[in-house]
Amino acid sequence: MASGFCSLCPTVTSLFSSQALIPTLQWRSSSSSRSPPVHITRVLSVETVPISPSFTWNDVFENCRAEYVPQNSSDLTGFLEKVDRCNRGLEKLAEFIPFVIEEQIVGYIHKGFTKYLRDFHDIFTFSQYGGHVTLNMMLKKPEERTRAVANVIKILGNRGIIPGIRNELYPVKPSFNASAFFSLERAAAPYFGLKGYAIHVNGYVERDGQKFLWIGKRSLAKSTYPGLLDHLVAGGLWETKPHGISVCENLVKECKEEAGISKVLADRAIAVGAVSYMDIDRYCFTRDVLFCYDLELPQDFVPKNQDGEVDSFKLIPVAQVANVVRKTSFFKDSCSLVIIDFLFRHGFIRPESPGYLDLYRRLRNGDCS
Repeated sequence: MASGFCSLCPTVTSLFSSQALIPTLQWRSSSSSRSPPVHITRVLSVETVPISPSFTWNDVFENCRAEYVPQNSSDLTGFLEKVDRCNRGLEKLAEFIPFVIEEQIVGYIHKGFTKYLRDFHDIFTFSQYGGHVTLNMMLKKPEERTRAVANVIKILGNRGIIPGIRNELYPVKPSFNASAFFSLERAAAPYFGLKGYAIHVNGYVERDGQKFLWIGKRSLAKSTYPGLLDHLVAGGLWETKPHGISVCENLVKECKEEAGISKVLADRAIAVGAVSYMDIDRYCFTRDVLFCYDLELPQDFVPKNQDGEVDSFKLIPVAQVANVVRKTSFFKDSCSLVIIDFLFRHGFIRPESPGYLDLYRRLRNGDCS
């Protein structure tokens, strides 16, 4: 989706075909560039192990003893299901209206959620026919907007309308390289449909021609996805410039905090692209872009968590990790996308498998801007 100026006369068009529902957001924009419609086709659910924060490493290994063999396996259904799990509810796009700052769309707010914002008419302004939401024009500076909206979020948090307040600020902007219009509490970001960015590091080791991935198990004390499997290193980019530190600086910081990786090692991480997804869950609209990195580690390296967010690590053959993703729900959903992308790039998913290109395309369902 182009990040141009909107006309403030948005229309939401849903196109139907004989095969699938194809939701399309359309805005009149000053930019002639426009992303193609998002095409989502649901796959039939396959048998997977239910999510349980209390599962152990023994459960992981017990469920994934048999290795995934690329040349002998053409069933990508388990991978497709994981991608679909990150792209739910897109048929409900018409229930959202744009959140506009300085004539640019920075997010989308559910029509049902707007009832909470209408109480703060000195801060939030609605267009004549309710076609979009913006901030009071008297709030001109980023700091003023940040303070004003923070007061609203605090009240909604105290009421239990926005749970899980973290006191971490998220930049509000239309695209990754744009300047932030203001900053918003991280827990509130999905309620405003903001674009989110994160880094995910595939930490791998090669031994005797075989690749292994370091996998982390999240602490049960984590407020989000406690006890699920995760990458060696992953972290949100709510502190990126011009709001804070750069992507590379954030990567080094996360490597140290989550796995005890030195800057010398972290600097070897190779940027290998991005995956993206859009997920609607009632009032929440998640629009995330995950920057993917590959980091080959020394064979004798052992990660050591520094910030208490990871319970433990295991080094697992990539072929078995593929089965963990395919056959279980042990991984945090977004991590599955990054691992599937790793499997493509390292030859574990091959063009001979039916659905190869469809799966590859779906890894980038979101707006990569």
